[in-house]
Amino acid sequence: MTATTQRGKRAIVAAVLAAAAIALVAAGWFMLSPQAAPAAAAAVDMRGNPVVLDPDVTPVPEAEAVADIGARFVAPSVSLDVPLGELSEVDGQITPPGFTSAYLVRNRGVAPSDAAEGTVYVVMHSLRNGGVGPGNALFDVTDGSSRVAAGDTISVSGVEYTVESHEVIGKKELPTREDLWSSTPDRLVVITCLQSPDGKPSTSNFVLIAQRTQQ
Repeated sequence: MTATTQRGKRAIVAAVLAAAAIALVAAGWFMLSPQAAPAAAAAVDMRGNPVVLDPDVTPVPEAEAVADIGARFVAPSVSLDVPLGELSEVDGQITPPGFTSAYLVRNRGVAPSDAAEGTVYVVMHSLRNGGVGPGNALFDVTDGSSRVAAGDTISVSGVEYTVESHEVIGKKELPTREDLWSSTPDRLVVITCLQSPDGKPSTSNFVLIAQRTQQ
């Protein structure tokens, strides 16, 4: 490998970008946004590549995010098995701090242990320009199609769900979707940013909807 090629590869890695920043939010709802990594540690993707964050994003300490609660988010059909963390919605924003975990939203819906009582909400990052976050496993960036089929299973902290459908929802539309934000027993909603094949900032969210598998 020549020095020129090595420099080119480093430039590509440095160009890894997080999903688009949050837009205007309706009261009580949210749109997924990235967050700057803690100053003590550089943010990396699932391959260990550095993540260059959008310049206008800021941390939300009040979210009290935890990257790993000792449980897993597993989607076997797409070979996704990542730590499960949790965080809180703050002022209509949900901001995962990391790019290698899936995150429960602790003040939206219910915990997996209470799945029979409402919806479990999970959010995660996808990345563009060569970056790999958990959300990248869920969709094909070339056409936005789902890589997870109806009937596939997803396990959240040991609770198994069966995928029923997926939707692509514009970031401005997502806060208005009352059908998604009403807490429905035994339902799972997974949200990530849908990246564009041209590498431009995301304008839509990719949403998976699943129902708890009959025990």
